[in-house]
Amino acid sequence: MRPPSPSIPEKEFLFSSLKQSLRLDGRLPLEIRTPILTFGSELGWVECSLGKTRVMAQVDAKMVKPPPERPFEGLITIHSEISPMASSDYEPGRPSEEEVTITRMLDKVLRRSDAVDKESLCILAGQRVWHIRLTLHFLADSGNMLDCACLAGMVALKHFRRPDVEVIGDEVTVHLPSERAPVPLSIHHTPFCFTFAFFPDPDTTPVLDPTQLEQRLSAGLFSISLNAQRELCVVQKLGGVPLPVDEVLRIVNIAVQKAGELNSLVEARLREDWACRKVEVR
Repeated sequence: MRPPSPSIPEKEFLFSSLKQSLRLDGRLPLEIRTPILTFGSELGWVECSLGKTRVMAQVDAKMVKPPPERPFEGLITIHSEISPMASSDYEPGRPSEEEVTITRMLDKVLRRSDAVDKESLCILAGQRVWHIRLTLHFLADSGNMLDCACLAGMVALKHFRRPDVEVIGDEVTVHLPSERAPVPLSIHHTPFCFTFAFFPDPDTTPVLDPTQLEQRLSAGLFSISLNAQRELCVVQKLGGVPLPVDEVLRIVNIAVQKAGELNSLVEARLREDWACRKVEVR
């Protein structure tokens, strides 16, 4: 059973608050929920939380034979599924429209933007390459699962270490972590995703990182993916709210600033986790 739609008083209260640039959780219109990154004992295991929205990402690698049309490149695949555990909106085995949209966007942001250097995953041209598999588990939906999943997936890829390999002739030797230190993936850039919600009334302030209620009552969503180097990766607009050019440029400038802040937070958390692991090894 799908949950009932927001009641009329809920709608009116939300819209009247947004007209005064107020949000129900106390944030400013263009303020994101502070991401909380939790790392597992295994490298490549990350849980990301945006408020009560939670997504777990896990990365693993195995050696495979590359396709003949791309003998010098490794493979990257992304698997995600939103189960009823995240929200009663979703049914097992029946992907919703939102789930399909999120999956496609994640593929564009994390794989097709060449965030990971695929040529660095080649072990023996035409014979052996690394297949990197990113699995995303949606644990709770409190709005804006796309941005949370994108952040979780990107941090998991940066956190992951693959086994070191040695190639002598046609012989490939995979070294255990106890023999040689695992090798990080070669990352070209770190894309982040930012979603804005727009509402039917032009006097209503658009919001960044919408909650579930804001997302459900919005007339359209605008998602933009870019990195801290100001490089635009993906733009996606859902809904029928027309956006003038100056509004789109304003959104891009806001996203550029947020990407820099988010990049600093991610790098700091990765350094903290790596420092803790070095202490444990000693």
